[in-house]
Amino acid sequence: MKTGVIIGAVVAVAAIAFGTYMIDIDQTEEARLPDVDVSVEGGNLPEFEADVGDIEVGSEEVTMTVPTIDVQSPEEDAADES
Repeated sequence: MKTGVIIGAVVAVAAIAFGTYMIDIDQTEEARLPDVDVSVEGGNLPEFEADVGDIEVGSEEVTMTVPTIDVQSPEEDAADES
């Protein structure tokens, strides 16, 4: 039981580390509050550049053999015995 918890903690730490290094965001412009008197003039929102990791997703067609299952309900078994 303790081994499962330890493995889960290691996987969680690895996922957090992967997520932390997968995204790199750099602020390219500082924010400036608008000059406020009777009317709002100007103002500026911050700008950011984000470099994120690439993830490629694809698909492929696969043919699988699926087993056939014959299920009989108890009512069918009782009818067969009569």
